[in-house]
Amino acid sequence: MPSQPFPLVCLPFAGSGAGFYRAWVPDALPAVRVIPVQLPGREELFLEEPFTDAIDAAAVLVPQIAELTSGYEEFGIFGHSLGAVLGYEVARGLQELGRPAPAHLFVSGSPGPFNGRDARATGLSDEEFLLRVQEFAGYRHAAFDDPDLRELLLPVLRADVAMHENYKPSSDVPLRIPVTALRGADDALVSAEHARQWALVTESEFRYAELPGGHMYLADSTAALLRAVTGS
Repeated sequence: MPSQPFPLVCLPFAGSGAGFYRAWVPDALPAVRVIPVQLPGREELFLEEPFTDAIDAAAVLVPQIAELTSGYEEFGIFGHSLGAVLGYEVARGLQELGRPAPAHLFVSGSPGPFNGRDARATGLSDEEFLLRVQEFAGYRHAAFDDPDLRELLLPVLRADVAMHENYKPSSDVPLRIPVTALRGADDALVSAEHARQWALVTESEFRYAELPGGHMYLADSTAALLRAVTGS
């Protein structure tokens, strides 16, 4: 009898929503069940105020993710950039509350939580902010060149970027689950040294893996990323 697909809870990166991961669902490997998580302020939740603090965000997300995963014997959490620190805090929250914790945490495109980034975009003017984010991510979404869409999307992106740049971990007590740090081999924002800092967050197994591409490698290397998750 074939094994059941591994449920993978996916948390968005700054400025994105669950729609990015919903696009993975039809093409996901048979070994993975993609479970996108939506954040307020975007897509179907665009009327809700976005989170402004990662610790507060995790406190809201923990019961939501506990409910989403209640029918599974085990599951993983994947987060890219901002989603990585949210995933880390959610994993910690589940562990501390005695809820079923993820079997594995996958953090992508982010330095370890105890150091953060050196360069910042928070506080810049709109155009300077977008240029800095473009520099960070290696691309600029066409939506920000449309004045109406820009007005709609910019506050969420600003809130997300500030949340990531101002983030401080809620605790330095190690997790008890395996952690894998993933990074695009050509990522100019997060170095291999920065990504390997995630080894400090767990007393269990740590693994580091690189995939082809830059900071947003996951937009072009979905299959390779999911293979890295499943170890296939």
